[in-house]
Amino acid sequence: MNLEKINSTLRNLSPKEIVEWAFSLQKKTVVTTNFRPYEAAILYAVTSVNPDTTVIWCDTGYNTLNTYKHAEEVIKMLNLNVDLFVPKQTVASRNAIMGIPEITDPNHAIFTDQVKLEPFTRAMKEHQPEVWFTNLRKEQTEFRNSIDIVSMSKEGIIKVSPFYYYSDTEMDQYLDENKLPNEFKYYDPTKVLENRECGLHG
Repeated sequence: MNLEKINSTLRNLSPKEIVEWAFSLQKKTVVTTNFRPYEAAILYAVTSVNPDTTVIWCDTGYNTLNTYKHAEEVIKMLNLNVDLFVPKQTVASRNAIMGIPEITDPNHAIFTDQVKLEPFTRAMKEHQPEVWFTNLRKEQTEFRNSIDIVSMSKEGIIKVSPFYYYSDTEMDQYLDENKLPNEFKYYDPTKVLENRECGLHG
């Protein structure tokens, strides 16, 4: 797969056209979400082209009340085909043992694996997608500046980010145009710093 050529071709297409291109590959496809800000955009873009697409929701168990309400609203509004993956340990048991470790705490890596990496790995192993829609955007972190609309995960999955070049302003406009809700009271317990990479997109 010539990623440079593909990305050059897709660069000026709309998110809908990029999604249509990805489905034209006719490969097993999923979209992942955690219902953080602007997630309704990718979920709408994907399911408006293929309503039956599997939506993998990896819920850390630490989401805000607002996020859970937002998730429920979006799931119902878009009639999403959600497959929920949660950590094997409960929040209560983890709080009793380690709480939420600081980034400098040796337990932070264990915590991150328990609440985020293990459920995500389990989800991908179960579904074995060949194409994976994400809502990565160029302006989010330096790491994300080094990829593009289409990239390849270390497991060989084709990652497609239809909104890769969208700014927050353009995302707001997309949500408004499609009458989609948004929610900013989102909490990621593994990120002490706002722009730390989440660990799922290597």
